[in-house]
This record gives sequence, structure tokens and C-alpha cells, in this order.
Amino acid sequence: MPDLLSGYRVDSGMTQYGGYGHCVTELVNVGAQHAFDFLSNPLSVGTWSLGCMHTEATAEPGRYVGTSLFDGQRLQLHVKAARELLLIDYLVGAVEPLRPRISVRIVAAETCDLIPSQCYVSLMAWRSTQMTADRWSQLCASHEAEIWLIKARLEATGGIPSVTVS
Repeated sequence: MPDLLSGYRVDSGMTQYGGYGHCVTELVNVGAQHAFDFLSNPLSVGTWSLGCMHTEATAEPGRYVGTSLFDGQRLQLHVKAARELLLIDYLVGAVEPLRPRISVRIVAAETCDLIPSQCYVSLMAWRSTQMTADRWSQLCASHEAEIWLIKARLEATGGIPSVTVS
């Protein structure tokens, strides 16, 4: 019988994710450019990111803050988006320097023979050496829920951001 927990460790009663990176991908029923517009909008991040909810602009241009649903901590966010690559880096942290440990890659329909009103959205994370096993598991599990939130938000709005950056 195959080992169903291969690659996982059990520690402190929680399922642990191994490895140094994590990626979840979902098929989304909106075009790639619409997905990019929504996911590159820092205020939209606050509608799906469990670790950075209710994002709001700070006095510093391009800098935002959001609140973790887990511990109420205020986290900083800066979004670096490359439309030509359909790639978005989220620089995050509680203190400086912010680090690009979370990214989204959008795969356009023509790349994988999807219909034009579809794309793939991948949410990726990389583990810091300072991150505990429990915190890494929390982040990975969050991303597995967040990809469904992203899909639902995009498909409900047709990919049009419901919030605007001022």
C-alpha cells in the first residue's frame, strides 16, 4: 500500500508541508489580462490574502498595509508587476526590508490551449530559513484556500478590480 503521507511530516499535531517552495494553480474563467489587473491591484490583495486582509495605502507611494487574520499583525506590502510576463511579485514583511517571497504567475489561454476567456493562475511561495515548520504549514494551507478565493473573486467580477488604487 502506498504511503499517503510521503513528503509530509507530522509535528505538534499539525500536518506539515515539506520543501522550500509551494505552488498552487487553478483554472480561472476570465482572460489573462483581467486576472492580471485584479491580482496586481494592491487593494484587491486585501480581498483574498488571509495574511494581508483589508489592504490600505500608506503615506509612502506604492506601499500598503494589511492585517493578518491569524494574529492581527499589520503587514507591509509592495506590489511589483510585469504585465508583459504576466508575473506579479508581492514584497511582504512586518519590518524592512520587504522580500519578494510570494508571486503570482498568470498563464494566458494560448500558452496551454485554453479558450480565450480562461487562464491559469499560480500562487507561489518560498520559505525563509527563519520560518518555523508550523508557520510554513500555515502559509501553504492558506495559499490552498486563497487560490479558491482568487478564482471566486475573479469569476464573480469578470476579472475587473472592484477597488481602485488612488
